[in-house]
Amino acid sequence: MILSTSEDKTAATHSWLVQAQVFVRWIFTPLGLFITIYGLNVIAWGGMLFLLLCNAAPAMCHPSCDSLYSSRRIWIEIDSQILNALFCVTGFGLAPWRIRDLYQWCRWRLARTPRTRQQGLNRLSEIHVKWFQLSEGQGEEDGDLPTFTTATAVRSSSAESGSRLTNPNTPLWKMDAVVLGNIMNSVLQVCLAVCMWAMNRFNRPSWTTGLFVALACLCAGCAGIIMWLEEKRICKPSEHPGALLLVPYAQAALVPETGRNSALHLNPAGSPRTVPS
Repeated sequence: MILSTSEDKTAATHSWLVQAQVFVRWIFTPLGLFITIYGLNVIAWGGMLFLLLCNAAPAMCHPSCDSLYSSRRIWIEIDSQILNALFCVTGFGLAPWRIRDLYQWCRWRLARTPRTRQQGLNRLSEIHVKWFQLSEGQGEEDGDLPTFTTATAVRSSSAESGSRLTNPNTPLWKMDAVVLGNIMNSVLQVCLAVCMWAMNRFNRPSWTTGLFVALACLCAGCAGIIMWLEEKRICKPSEHPGALLLVPYAQAALVPETGRNSALHLNPAGSPRTVPS
């Protein structure tokens, strides 16, 4: 249902219901279903590991809680291996794209010629266009260098159609943090997997698992938070992470006043509105 501007104020009080409907629809998409199952497994096995570490099941401490042959220590190892495998799905599965980003980052930061550096930054901007705003001429070191204009054109078009933009230019250090944080997550996951698979629970140092898990989660978490906050800052058409997968455009919707095609987005209050194209 496409609501007019006057109806948006009334629908704002029920924005939580609209967002819930969008979230439920997103869950039943292939990507949403995979992410949901993956997240539930991480939460379930991680919660079980936390309870075991807190000695929440005294019946498993036989002959003692610290005995290597007790049910508690055996299940701690099982949980740790399962969590390691779940983390490998993202750490290894996303590695090709993260290596691609690292290559472009090296071109941008380490290349000798200004043209190559600008091309590397332009390519990174194109890859991360959903959250990274590169304005006309940003990052140039030479007046005759090629510039990336696709992201700027998209944001300019959105501004003309009524979307709000606040400080659209993204600081370049955020691209550094995202690229390096993601690649470090994969590197630390490799270190964790080596420790978990090359050594058994009898000779593996206990500090290795906690250290590599904490550092890997910290790197990935910082990169994810930066991308999420930056996407919110530049005011994307939809605030829900799965909404763009669901309703990227309206199907030949027409604006009655102009008769032109329009795009269907979700405004910050969560209610749909039309944007003339």
